[in-house]
Amino acid sequence: MNKEKLILWTIAAINFTHIVDFMILMPLGPQLMRIFEITPREFGLLVSSYTFSAGISSFLGAFVLDKYDRRTILLWVFTGFLLGTIACALSPNYSVLLISRIISGVFGGLTSALIMAIIGDVIPDARRGKAMGLVMAAFSVASVVGVPFGLFIASISNWHAPFIFLASLSLGILFLIFKYIPSITAHINSHLVKPTPIQVIRRVTGNNNQMRAISLTIMMMFGQFMIIPFLSPYMVANVGFSEIQLTYIYMAGGLFTIFTSPWVGKLTDNHGKIKVFTVFMTLNIIPIGLITHLGQTPIPFVLMISTLFFVTSNGRMVPAAALITGTAKAENRGSFLSFNSAVQQLAAGIASFIAGLILVEGEAGILHNFNIVGYLAIFFSLLCIPLARRIKVIDIGAPSVNLADNLEVEKSI
Repeated sequence: MNKEKLILWTIAAINFTHIVDFMILMPLGPQLMRIFEITPREFGLLVSSYTFSAGISSFLGAFVLDKYDRRTILLWVFTGFLLGTIACALSPNYSVLLISRIISGVFGGLTSALIMAIIGDVIPDARRGKAMGLVMAAFSVASVVGVPFGLFIASISNWHAPFIFLASLSLGILFLIFKYIPSITAHINSHLVKPTPIQVIRRVTGNNNQMRAISLTIMMMFGQFMIIPFLSPYMVANVGFSEIQLTYIYMAGGLFTIFTSPWVGKLTDNHGKIKVFTVFMTLNIIPIGLITHLGQTPIPFVLMISTLFFVTSNGRMVPAAALITGTAKAENRGSFLSFNSAVQQLAAGIASFIAGLILVEGEAGILHNFNIVGYLAIFFSLLCIPLARRIKVIDIGAPSVNLADNLEVEKSI
């Protein structure tokens, strides 16, 4: 296996733990709402606390990420993420879990920005779609393996068990980072004068192309995270799933996207980011409309809809990530992507919090107004299509780190 692949697989492993850490809380929603005796609004705060703290840390990270070696910062940030996950595993009540999720979010947000910046530094634009497809397949593996396994051990033990499992896994991945992620410093050497925080903000906000990319991020998060955090509680309360049957949703959706994510990456490189994004964003509206109007429904039919939701959601993210990453050059890629990650996390948090305000819990835990949430998600999703068409890729050069040292770099990923 060549050096480029080792880096991508390590980044995919990092992304896997980051995604599982965020996702595992949502299918645990029915269990946590029952154990802690909390409302949908309080559960929405538990979910959004992670995204809000990730957003704030990513914003602050925009001022420092381009000043240091990517590898060094990644090692420190992932160590913090590991400690936050351990804190979640040991939380005795709702309040402590809320604080622990904030800690996890602080480092999780920086992790997300760093792995995107490393892909931009290592992989040229011509192959970036395939790279994004591989790394984002981690979402699929998290859905097929991580989340169902977490739910399973939670069902036979308690809700603490998934976080213990995740912390153990993260410890091994920390070793992979140390061993396989190279020192990446070209972005430091490319300019001697370090921008001040004000200059970083002005550089992003004064760039119309990057602001359109950030606006696309906001619209995409509103189109998805008004739905995702409450999908599991809705399936249990309204559709008739048991808590253990929730694993079917994640396993089915994840299994399909394991294959479709790399395929979408190849389509992105072959047919263009905008075209592929438009197709999958349009298709994504169909399952959003269906899934937010379900009542008591047979499990096979629900799985068809939820799987389409996963596949099309992932399909729009691959070209969008490649498009957004290409709007920044190497010397300011870290700061821009951290800034974008901050906006992404904050938008996701606001979206889930707003959805929590709209939803009303009725008798026997039935959730009302999910259809209204669906209409809003469709509206924001539709706004993404014309917005994406106005974004231009400016970074199409060679990677800023030489991976050919001691190992021959293969042309394909």
